[in-house]
Amino acid sequence: MSNVTIYHNPACGTSRNTLALIRNSGTEPTVILYLDTPPSRAELLQLIADMGIPVRALLRQNVDPYEQLGLAEDRFSDEQLIDYMLQHPILINRPIVVTPLGTRLCRPSEVVLDILSDTQLGAFTKEDGERVVDEQGNKLK
Repeated sequence: MSNVTIYHNPACGTSRNTLALIRNSGTEPTVILYLDTPPSRAELLQLIADMGIPVRALLRQNVDPYEQLGLAEDRFSDEQLIDYMLQHPILINRPIVVTPLGTRLCRPSEVVLDILSDTQLGAFTKEDGERVVDEQGNKLK
């Protein structure tokens, strides 16, 4: 069993890049397709606590439920925001990666490099053509 877990959406380029960076370190992570298998309330609260971010920082804004529910308005409690994320998992921003070195919302994808214990095995270029790791496995930024 892997000691790295990614809450992944294969339709998301940032999520795909993050997964590829994890695999470029020689690690095969546990992949949770969170739209199909959303975290429980307790798991979501733990992820947010482990990331050390406000609940609102995990809200994905450019999706239909965000607009429909009026979530841009600052009138919702953290509990209400959690309720909406559990009812509409698409509202949970991604990818979230959990490793022994920490838990992060990996936006941009190269944030994952800060919490991987294994170094990159080789060069890595994101889907958009941006090189983020050189041939020696070093982070370029």
